[in-house]
Amino acid sequence: MTELNKIALKIISKGKGILAADESNGTMSKRLGAVGVSSTPENRLKFREILFSSDIMNECIGGVILFDETINQFTSSGKTIPELISSSGAVPGIKVDTGAKDLANSTKEKVTEGLDGLRERLKKYYQLGARFTKWRGVFSIGNEKPSELAIHSNSHALARYSALVQECGMVPIVEPEVLMDGDHSADECYNKTSEVIKKCFEQLIFNKIDLSGVILKPNMILAGSLSKNKISSEEISHKTIQCLKNSVPTEVPGIAFLSGGQSEIEATENLNLINKNNNTKFIMTYSFGRALQQSALKKWSKNIKDIEETQRIFNHRAKMCTSAAQGKWSSELENK
Repeated sequence: MTELNKIALKIISKGKGILAADESNGTMSKRLGAVGVSSTPENRLKFREILFSSDIMNECIGGVILFDETINQFTSSGKTIPELISSSGAVPGIKVDTGAKDLANSTKEKVTEGLDGLRERLKKYYQLGARFTKWRGVFSIGNEKPSELAIHSNSHALARYSALVQECGMVPIVEPEVLMDGDHSADECYNKTSEVIKKCFEQLIFNKIDLSGVILKPNMILAGSLSKNKISSEEISHKTIQCLKNSVPTEVPGIAFLSGGQSEIEATENLNLINKNNNTKFIMTYSFGRALQQSALKKWSKNIKDIEETQRIFNHRAKMCTSAAQGKWSSELENK
């Protein structure tokens, strides 16, 4: 077992999942603005510190993805944010891409940037306490999309990013997200997601990545958000498992799904059925942002001094997600 494999397993084993708290300041401002809270560095820190110091962290959260602002902040007790996360037994992580920009010579497609200067930034993040990283590539379905150019460009970037991350002694989360925006069918999502993931691993292998020290963060197989032909959670689970079984090398230790615009309950129910039906060797868990935080954020916005009630809401959501990561969730459990 390599050191990278040990880190990966610490993050995703025993039903633990990943709290994706890596929203950029712009995204966080939108989320806070939507619930009537001013988006200051102090307020962004205050909300995140409430989550990171919750009792449930030790039981359910194996890793936390941070944004550059957050990893450099200090808590109210004087600890650094990575120290607070580590004290709960979770692993601090960091988003290292600089966002999706327009892809040259392609119509309305994106390529993720951030490779320039990445080696130096990774060294700084390692010194701050990060032991895993995240880079997101985004793909749209529709009108001959995703194009071969978009798939190749983003897969190549994900592989080069992964090589630099492993060189620095950290685990790369590889996130090729096929967006649910559009009216495409679940079968189209299956075909395009398969194509994207296969190309990603082709590039990872070409770049000599230790696959046992990688966590894949994919979308589930869903019909588009505007599609009139939605499929059941049972079908989502079978299609998602089949897609991953056919596309992901067996050396990869685990898969942490993004919620990708699903509601908290939808994401939890679908993850639960994926685990109930899982006939692979992969650990299947969660790397949720909104699907872990949204209810807690709404509660907190009503009284930003009410730490206890905000943590109670977050603790419940994290417990539900971890139950789903073990195939033990139920709607009855949800309402207890």
